[in-house]
Amino acid sequence: MLQILLSFSILIFATSLINFVTIRIPKRDEEVKKAVTVLVPMRNEAENVPEFISALSAQMGAKNLQFIVINDGSTDRTAELLTTVIGNDKRFTVIDSPAQRDGWLGKVSALQSGYEAASSEYIIMLDADVRLEPNAIMRAITQLERVKLDFVSPYPRQIALTFSEKLIQPLLHWSWMSTIVLRLAEKYPRRSTAVANGQFFVVRKSALDAIGGFESVSAKILDDIELARSLISAGYKGVVTEGSGIASTRMYASFDEIRQGYGKSLWKAFGGPLGTLIAISFIFITGILPVILIFNGYLSGWFIYLYIAFSREMSAIRSRSNPLYAFLHPLSSALLIYLIYYSWRKRGTIQWKGRLV
Repeated sequence: MLQILLSFSILIFATSLINFVTIRIPKRDEEVKKAVTVLVPMRNEAENVPEFISALSAQMGAKNLQFIVINDGSTDRTAELLTTVIGNDKRFTVIDSPAQRDGWLGKVSALQSGYEAASSEYIIMLDADVRLEPNAIMRAITQLERVKLDFVSPYPRQIALTFSEKLIQPLLHWSWMSTIVLRLAEKYPRRSTAVANGQFFVVRKSALDAIGGFESVSAKILDDIELARSLISAGYKGVVTEGSGIASTRMYASFDEIRQGYGKSLWKAFGGPLGTLIAISFIFITGILPVILIFNGYLSGWFIYLYIAFSREMSAIRSRSNPLYAFLHPLSSALLIYLIYYSWRKRGTIQWKGRLV
């Protein structure tokens, strides 16, 4: 059994190493001549509006660029600030999302409204808490064109300032970097290996048209991954890329926000009770069991722990997070298991931005 666990940890390390070396990084500055539309759903995002709009306004290298901001029933100063900050910039259009479609989640319904108003070759979905570098859109579109894919999802740097953030947020990047060989998933796309992040998602509009925009994910909490799966099922190809050099975001600013944020989605993340049990087993085996083995005098426990910790190190280096927290992986694992439990216990009762999810 210990030999199996050791082999498993080596496989995780090897997968991380392959991705560390081969992951696609958007880094070419080439002028984008085709039309690009950026869709931004906003609901009570007043605190993000000034910095976010300023970053969009500073985008360079894309001459035919349109920003569609969908005000999704905000009750704070979002609409007022949008008018003030945008000013006379004709690239921006602000629309009010109509009443939430029956059976649709609010954010996805807003995205559909933006999609229906767009008429460009490329569509980009952005979250309002993402901060783009001035060349972000140019590099993302250039990468999509050069690798001849239908969608890419440049994974933003996840900024973490509090202790709980530093324990949890790096696991997002590591979860796919350690389990999926991205170049294989790109060449031989399957629904089961789809990875995407709705914080920054770039897609050819022709591919999005083929699946009816966001209709296939109308009621999906994890709309980003499900959108990638829908595109793959329709015969399109895409992949997650390393976007930490062109985009960053701070998803949550406290443990309470982490608990609410993950609480609304983790119970849906693994496909049901069986998938959740498998996920918890994976987290326990790779994070907590090595410590138990070490405390019981098993030398192999150290090897398992180090293989996993160094796989975390590679993920941290690529994602530009603090590499020292890789060695606290057992603590991160315990906290993640708690969040999965919390999500299941609170499923269907958590409110996010004033809506039940």
